[in-house]
Amino acid sequence: MTTVEPIRNLSDLKKVEFLLEKNKRNLLLFTLGINSGLRISDILALNVQDVKDKKFIQITEKKTGKFKKIPINSKLRPMIFEFTKNKSPNSPLFETVFKNRLDRFAAYEIIKTACKKAGIEGKIGTHTLRKTFGYHHYKKFKDVAILQKIFNHSSPSITLRYIGIEQDEIFESYENFIL
Repeated sequence: MTTVEPIRNLSDLKKVEFLLEKNKRNLLLFTLGINSGLRISDILALNVQDVKDKKFIQITEKKTGKFKKIPINSKLRPMIFEFTKNKSPNSPLFETVFKNRLDRFAAYEIIKTACKKAGIEGKIGTHTLRKTFGYHHYKKFKDVAILQKIFNHSSPSITLRYIGIEQDEIFESYENFIL
């Protein structure tokens, strides 16, 4: 399995959002991923009733079996309201045109294609959404301890390596070291 990277540049995130605007499902998938830090398996498992008219997303993580409660932020709330308006509560939140639950491969293609069209280079995959959340959360709050708890990591160093901060700091040290 290839290790993917976060999308570090905020203008790149805006480009991807702009490219996905025509497809509300794909835009919500991307926006939910970068604003929640959930794994793609947990995002794709959501049903309409899990988010419609809710203030929190409450799930049991597939990978860890741990309960997680995530606030639905002010960017996601209107998107979810609009997207779920005429949908059945028991239907999958993210469906194909054939009314099947969107799968991991389809989500990968959506994300990879949009990022490529946006000119984003690097290793992109479904996990890019989770890492992007972590990267920008850390950049905004500089609190590795809270991010470590969000991701259920065993140490701060694992979290920093996971979101690509460790590598950024190494590159920066090289750039600022001149003899």
